[in-house]
Amino acid sequence: MAHQATPSSQKALMMELKSLQEQPVEGFRITLVEESDLYNWEVAIFGPPNTLYEGGYFKAHIKFPVDYPYSPPTFRFLTKMWHPNIYENGDVCISILHPPVDDPQSGELPSERWNPTQNVRTILLSVISLLNEPNTFSPANVDASVMFRKWRDSKGKDKEYAEIIRKQVMSTAAEAERDGVKVPTTLAEYCVQTRVPSQDSSSDLLYDDLYDDDMEEEDEEDDESEMESIGEAGGFSAVEDGGTSTRRYDNQDDSGNEDS
Repeated sequence: MAHQATPSSQKALMMELKSLQEQPVEGFRITLVEESDLYNWEVAIFGPPNTLYEGGYFKAHIKFPVDYPYSPPTFRFLTKMWHPNIYENGDVCISILHPPVDDPQSGELPSERWNPTQNVRTILLSVISLLNEPNTFSPANVDASVMFRKWRDSKGKDKEYAEIIRKQVMSTAAEAERDGVKVPTTLAEYCVQTRVPSQDSSSDLLYDDLYDDDMEEEDEEDDESEMESIGEAGGFSAVEDGGTSTRRYDNQDDSGNEDS
């Protein structure tokens, strides 16, 4: 599928992908659905030990808009999930993935929604938090929400919710085996960051192209600075271009629990 891609969104995604593959988030593996498409990522999520999801291998797709990071991506589970905040089609309902508009009906503050300082790393951490601590105030799956509350309020005596989750976890074992993945089942295994080598050199080539572009821009800026110095002596001036921006990632304690 063709995208009207922008250089800024491509660069942002390439840098994030490289960062996540070199310094992964514990419990996740990130790859591109297709090596030539930066806007569609596949995520493998390992169920955290000592939770209902322990031993699970869950797959999802993250699809990015062409104006990322100014608009949020979508996060859709491919693995069938029974959860209060996951729609039947697999879409995750969580505040961090909602556009930053003022919508009093949603019960969400604009500050709880997406903003350009968020990134894939914060999304992944929010999703894993959401799995373990669903928001039942505005559920995407009402039946799952009712069942979860019964399980939680009975302190595990009502086992229906837990049994459904465990069955889903067990059903993921076959796919993990097909993919040649050993799913961590202890905290020690889970906390080992999983680096995913590129299947071919495509990603490196994409990154190198972006790096080369940066170098060219720097060279141009150096040339312009030199021309400006010459111009001051000769009575003309060159227009200096650009600048770079830095991004700050704020920790959001409630990002995993603010949904709609």
